[in-house]
Amino acid sequence: MAPGTLVEDEAQPAAAASPAVFKHKNAYHNQDAPRDIFPDGIRTSGQHPPLYDVLRPYSEFPKEITGPTVWKREDFVNNPERWVHPFTDEEVQELSDTADAFIASGTPLTGISQENFPLPKLGKVLTNLRDDLLNGKGFILFKRFPADVWGAEKNAVAYMGLGTYLGYFVSQNGRGHVLGHVKDVGDDPTQIHTVRIYRTTARQFFHADDGDIVGLLCVHRAQEGGESDIVSVHNVWNTLQQEHPDVAELLTKPIWYFDRKGEVSEGQAEWVRQPVVYIENGGKGRLYCKWDPYYVKSLTRFSDKGLIPALSEEQLRAMQILEETCQRLALHMVLEVGDIQFLSNAHLLHARTAYRDFAPPAPRRHLLRLWLATPESEGGWALPMPDSDEKKRGGIQVNNTPPKAPLDAE
Repeated sequence: MAPGTLVEDEAQPAAAASPAVFKHKNAYHNQDAPRDIFPDGIRTSGQHPPLYDVLRPYSEFPKEITGPTVWKREDFVNNPERWVHPFTDEEVQELSDTADAFIASGTPLTGISQENFPLPKLGKVLTNLRDDLLNGKGFILFKRFPADVWGAEKNAVAYMGLGTYLGYFVSQNGRGHVLGHVKDVGDDPTQIHTVRIYRTTARQFFHADDGDIVGLLCVHRAQEGGESDIVSVHNVWNTLQQEHPDVAELLTKPIWYFDRKGEVSEGQAEWVRQPVVYIENGGKGRLYCKWDPYYVKSLTRFSDKGLIPALSEEQLRAMQILEETCQRLALHMVLEVGDIQFLSNAHLLHARTAYRDFAPPAPRRHLLRLWLATPESEGGWALPMPDSDEKKRGGIQVNNTPPKAPLDAE
């Protein structure tokens, strides 16, 4: 068995319908990984089944959520000062100087950290932002990042350096990419069992990513479309409680199978069975959401063989109502070149409209993406997952695939 392999009893199709017991072994030392493979000594934990024995029944879920995580579009649509932060000239200069020094040091981009990317002034801004991302409204839009002035390397270094003040970067795919590229590479979006939609021009429905925080830096815009929508999960939950409590209840049940699209380590199952919404395993007892309809709809290659249940009519109806509710409540924004959007994946869902690129030789729409982990011991949510306190919890890790930070899509 390869180092870092995860052991799950759902790896055998015959056991798919029964609760899984995840055997999380500290011997894998994800936080003391070999530095010849993982320059910062930390391996991405990867995808896991939830801790089934700590999942809560619907009767223990709140009927109404209150507080700063519950927001409405009307709170922000005409108040950009509440969620937009233009970088000042001083902040841009500090970021530029630190990025230049990092590049001059010769340190690999996959080894970037707060320690080797000091931001004495901007770092304080980011620390305050981190708390609002985790415990408040859950989103921010930075402007005036000089993406159209700096080259690809400096953009990547400065962007990843910013990210280290919010969380630990995790691998976003089976190739080990810790710097992702949201860009059309010609993949067929109809082949959802193998294709990741971010590598196409297709619409992305409301979803959350496999990291606590997601960042998107706009380097090039599309000619048309590719616009962003975000929504408060807690506002959606309150609305479902009022309008469709049966849908809310269905989302709490661990009957939803999520595809891994072949990005699995040795010994892992091809899918994960879980709820869509959870209650924290301790912590503040908040409602947490993990959802992506593309990953739920792409499993027919297994359900057609009887290895897992097909989606029921009730589930299909719930998916439609969830998407329609998100659309109705969402805040819409357009990312311009030099904008950086950071979002919580715990209590926000986000979506993207389909888009059309400019004709060559104009550059294609291109966003740099970060998935950032915020472990429980460092203020992150108390997830009902076996890796809740690992520094690089979540993400996608295939065996010991080393991290990569490519400067363009590949």
